[in-house]
Formats: sequence, C-alpha cells, structure tokens
Amino acid sequence: MWYTTTRGMAPRVNFEGALFSGYAPDGGLYIPEELPQLDRETLRHWSKLSYRSLVKELCALFIGQELIPRHDLNDLIDRAFSRFRHKDVVHLCKLQNGLNILELWHGVTYAFKDLSLSCTAQFLQYFLQKRKKHVTIVVGTSGDTGSAAIESIQGSKNVDIIVLLPKGYCSKIQELQMTTVLKENVHVFGVEGNSDELDEPIKALFADEAFVQRHNLMSLNSINWSRVLVQMAHHFFAYFQCAPSLDRHPLPPVEVVVPTGAGGNLAAGCIAQKMGLPICLAVTVNRNDIIHRTVQKGEFSLCDVKPSLASAMDIQVPYNMERIFWLLSGSDSQATRALMEQFEKTQSLHLPEELHSKLSEAMTSESVSDEAITQTMGRCWEENKYLLCPHSATAVNYHYKQTDGGQSSIPRCCLAPASAAKFPETVQAAGLTPQTPAEILALEHKETRCILMRRGEDWTQMLRDTIEGLSQRWTACAGNPSE
Repeated sequence: MWYTTTRGMAPRVNFEGALFSGYAPDGGLYIPEELPQLDRETLRHWSKLSYRSLVKELCALFIGQELIPRHDLNDLIDRAFSRFRHKDVVHLCKLQNGLNILELWHGVTYAFKDLSLSCTAQFLQYFLQKRKKHVTIVVGTSGDTGSAAIESIQGSKNVDIIVLLPKGYCSKIQELQMTTVLKENVHVFGVEGNSDELDEPIKALFADEAFVQRHNLMSLNSINWSRVLVQMAHHFFAYFQCAPSLDRHPLPPVEVVVPTGAGGNLAAGCIAQKMGLPICLAVTVNRNDIIHRTVQKGEFSLCDVKPSLASAMDIQVPYNMERIFWLLSGSDSQATRALMEQFEKTQSLHLPEELHSKLSEAMTSESVSDEAITQTMGRCWEENKYLLCPHSATAVNYHYKQTDGGQSSIPRCCLAPASAAKFPETVQAAGLTPQTPAEILALEHKETRCILMRRGEDWTQMLRDTIEGLSQRWTACAGNPSE
C-alpha cells in the first residue's frame, strides 16, 4: 500500500512514511494511492466483528505486512484499547424514536480522539524502537486532540510532545487534562489566540523541510493519515450496528451523522463510502460553518472564528476537506493543488460546479446554533434521561429535525465525540445537572504547567527554540550525535 499526496508534487511513501509526516513536503496531505474495494461477502463477514476486530481488519488493509506483521498489529491495537473503560471500546445507545448514539468517548480523556491516538501512538512506538529514533510531536488543539495525544504519549522515552492550546477557548476540564500532566516529555503552550491562529506557526514549522528532517518533527492532528484510518472504523461499526439486514439486495443504506471541526471523521466516512460501505453522510457543525457553506453553496471561504458552546469545533480551516476534494475529483492532484493554493492565497474559493455536485451527492450538512445545542441537550434529557455533550448535540439536533419533519426513512446513527462530563458549564447552560466522574473532579486540585505564548511574540521562533533544546537533550542522552 502506497500513499500519495493530495497535491501530487512529493514522492509517494509507505505507511511508515505517512505516519511520521505532518503535511507532505508539497503542502498536501497523504492519502492511499488506491482504495481497496469491499465486496458484499467481506462486509457480511465484518458485520459480525467487534469494534476492536474491525480496527484490526481495516489497519491490516492499509499497513503492509512487511512493515507490521499481522500478529504484531493485533497486539498493538489490543494494547491501544487496554485503558478504555467500556469492554467493547465503543458503545451504541438505542434511545427513543430511532435515535441511535454511538459513544466514542470511553477512553482516558472522555473523547473520541482517544480511539485513533491510542493506536497511532502504538504504531509510532513500534517503529521508533525498531529504528532507535526519537521524534518530537507538535500538536495544535481546539480542545480534545491535545489531551488525547498527551495521554497516548506521556512518559515515552523516544517521544517528546509539544501541544499548543487556545487560552480561553477550551473548557476548563479540557485545559486541565493537558496542563496537569507533568511528565518530562510533555510541553504545553497556552496561546493567546484561537485554534486556527495557533495552527499558523505549526504550518510554518512544517514548511521548513530541512528543520523538520533535522529534528524528526511530526504532527498528530487529523492531518496524520493514521488517525483518519482508525476513524474509518466508526463508520463501519455504526453501519453494522444500525443496518436492518445484510441479506437484502442492494445492501440497505444507513445515515451516519458526523459532528466535525477539522473534518477528520468526515474524510474517514468519505473513504468508507468509496470502499463500498453503503452509508449516507450528514455533517453537522456549530456556527463556524465553512463546511456547511461548502456543501450547500460550494463556498469554501474563511470567516472569523466565533466562540461557541461546541468549542472543539470552533474551526474555520477544516484541513481534511483537501482529502475530500481529492477523493471526489477522481484523485486529481493537479486540480486539488490549484484549489488549495488559491484558498491559501485568497482565503476564499468557489468550488467548480462538478466538484460541488459530487460533494452534495456524498453528504448533506447542517449548521447548529448555541441555542439549538442547549435545546437539543434539554430535549434528549427529557425524553431519554441521557446527557449529551454540546458536540454530540449538533448531530442529535439534525436527527430531531429529520424525524420532526417526517423525513426519517432510513436508519440513522449519530456519532458522539465526547462525554457530557467534559462540559459541565454547557450542561448547566442547558438547565441540566452535570454528572462529573471523580477523576475529572480531581483535576482541579492538581499542579499545572503551561508556558504562555502572548500576542505579538514570535510563536514560530518560540517553537523552534523549544524543539532545538529537546533535540540537544536527546542527543546528549543517547550519547550519539548521529541520532
């Protein structure tokens, strides 16, 4: 299995190459050159598998046996999920009036990112130990990525992790999950800016290819292919749990509702569709609606980020849309490069008619206001005694709109990216009582560590200085300058 870039100007790489990369050298994102096509028999066989086994099957398709033999791959994935609170790793909740909620938040940090990042961290450790290498991971977070990445990496000998969080834009719990980890290999920066602004110095770092190679830099944001790969399992599992029967011809469709910010889960769903999984996609966003505008009008243009109750989705540069444009344009790297270069130059573009038409066929979309989020949280509690997080509420709001309008003709599954326990302020804003686990309450009494990045300071230079210091320390520890 080889990986090409969405812009077609960099050499192809294998899974290991894609895993250790952030952006590709040409500014694009790595994606498989060809997607395996799954026939009815494979889907029928997979429908009987657990979530954990589905992840193993999907990863085996995209990671060559010569890189990670199957028995090693199985062990790595078992290890990745060993700290999850639910025995099945994820859990489908069937509630009133056809409301199916797939809980993806049973990992350590109570967010769906634990699923892909725990696996990605295991793959990283596997290759680093084999190659006797060190990497520095640089992550920008809007809330959940940072804490899940820290949890998956903390204490590792071969890895340092630098996380940039947007001060004042995360929930208090999200921030504490990052700043209370005091391990030597964890370095947290609090940025006076939003999540799109903090992505800028990270992109500038990765654009300096010589610096990236010299210091073995990589990213764990959803630009990393490994995360998208594991997230494909959400869609397969949702389908198999909600499809009425796989004996029908053609296979019955299921609608998967995907709350998203940067579009990683959405790209995973588009790839699953392309592989033959009969899902319809509905994408939900908060008031930061660039994906909604792109789906509805073909208008891929930047607006200022507006803080919302679904704070992890407060993003206006959904970088995984580049993967989706590439997929839907028939793997046309030249066209994708032209589109993205125009967007980077003008921060605005109108999709070509054919591409917009394919995007509208692949998915529908909804932008959900803060008021609708709290109303949905209240209604779900009233009808089911079930607490939603604000991000999950955007998906459930879409479900309510469809059922209230009498448009619910096919089974539907709403992906739930986080536990309501992480957002007590929003639960209270919805007039409900938070239910906070003891380990989350304990965060408030722990020591914190965070370096402030003030407005007006050179954030890129601050990152460079930190990374150079870490490389010097690793070289001294390894006792071998060639490392």
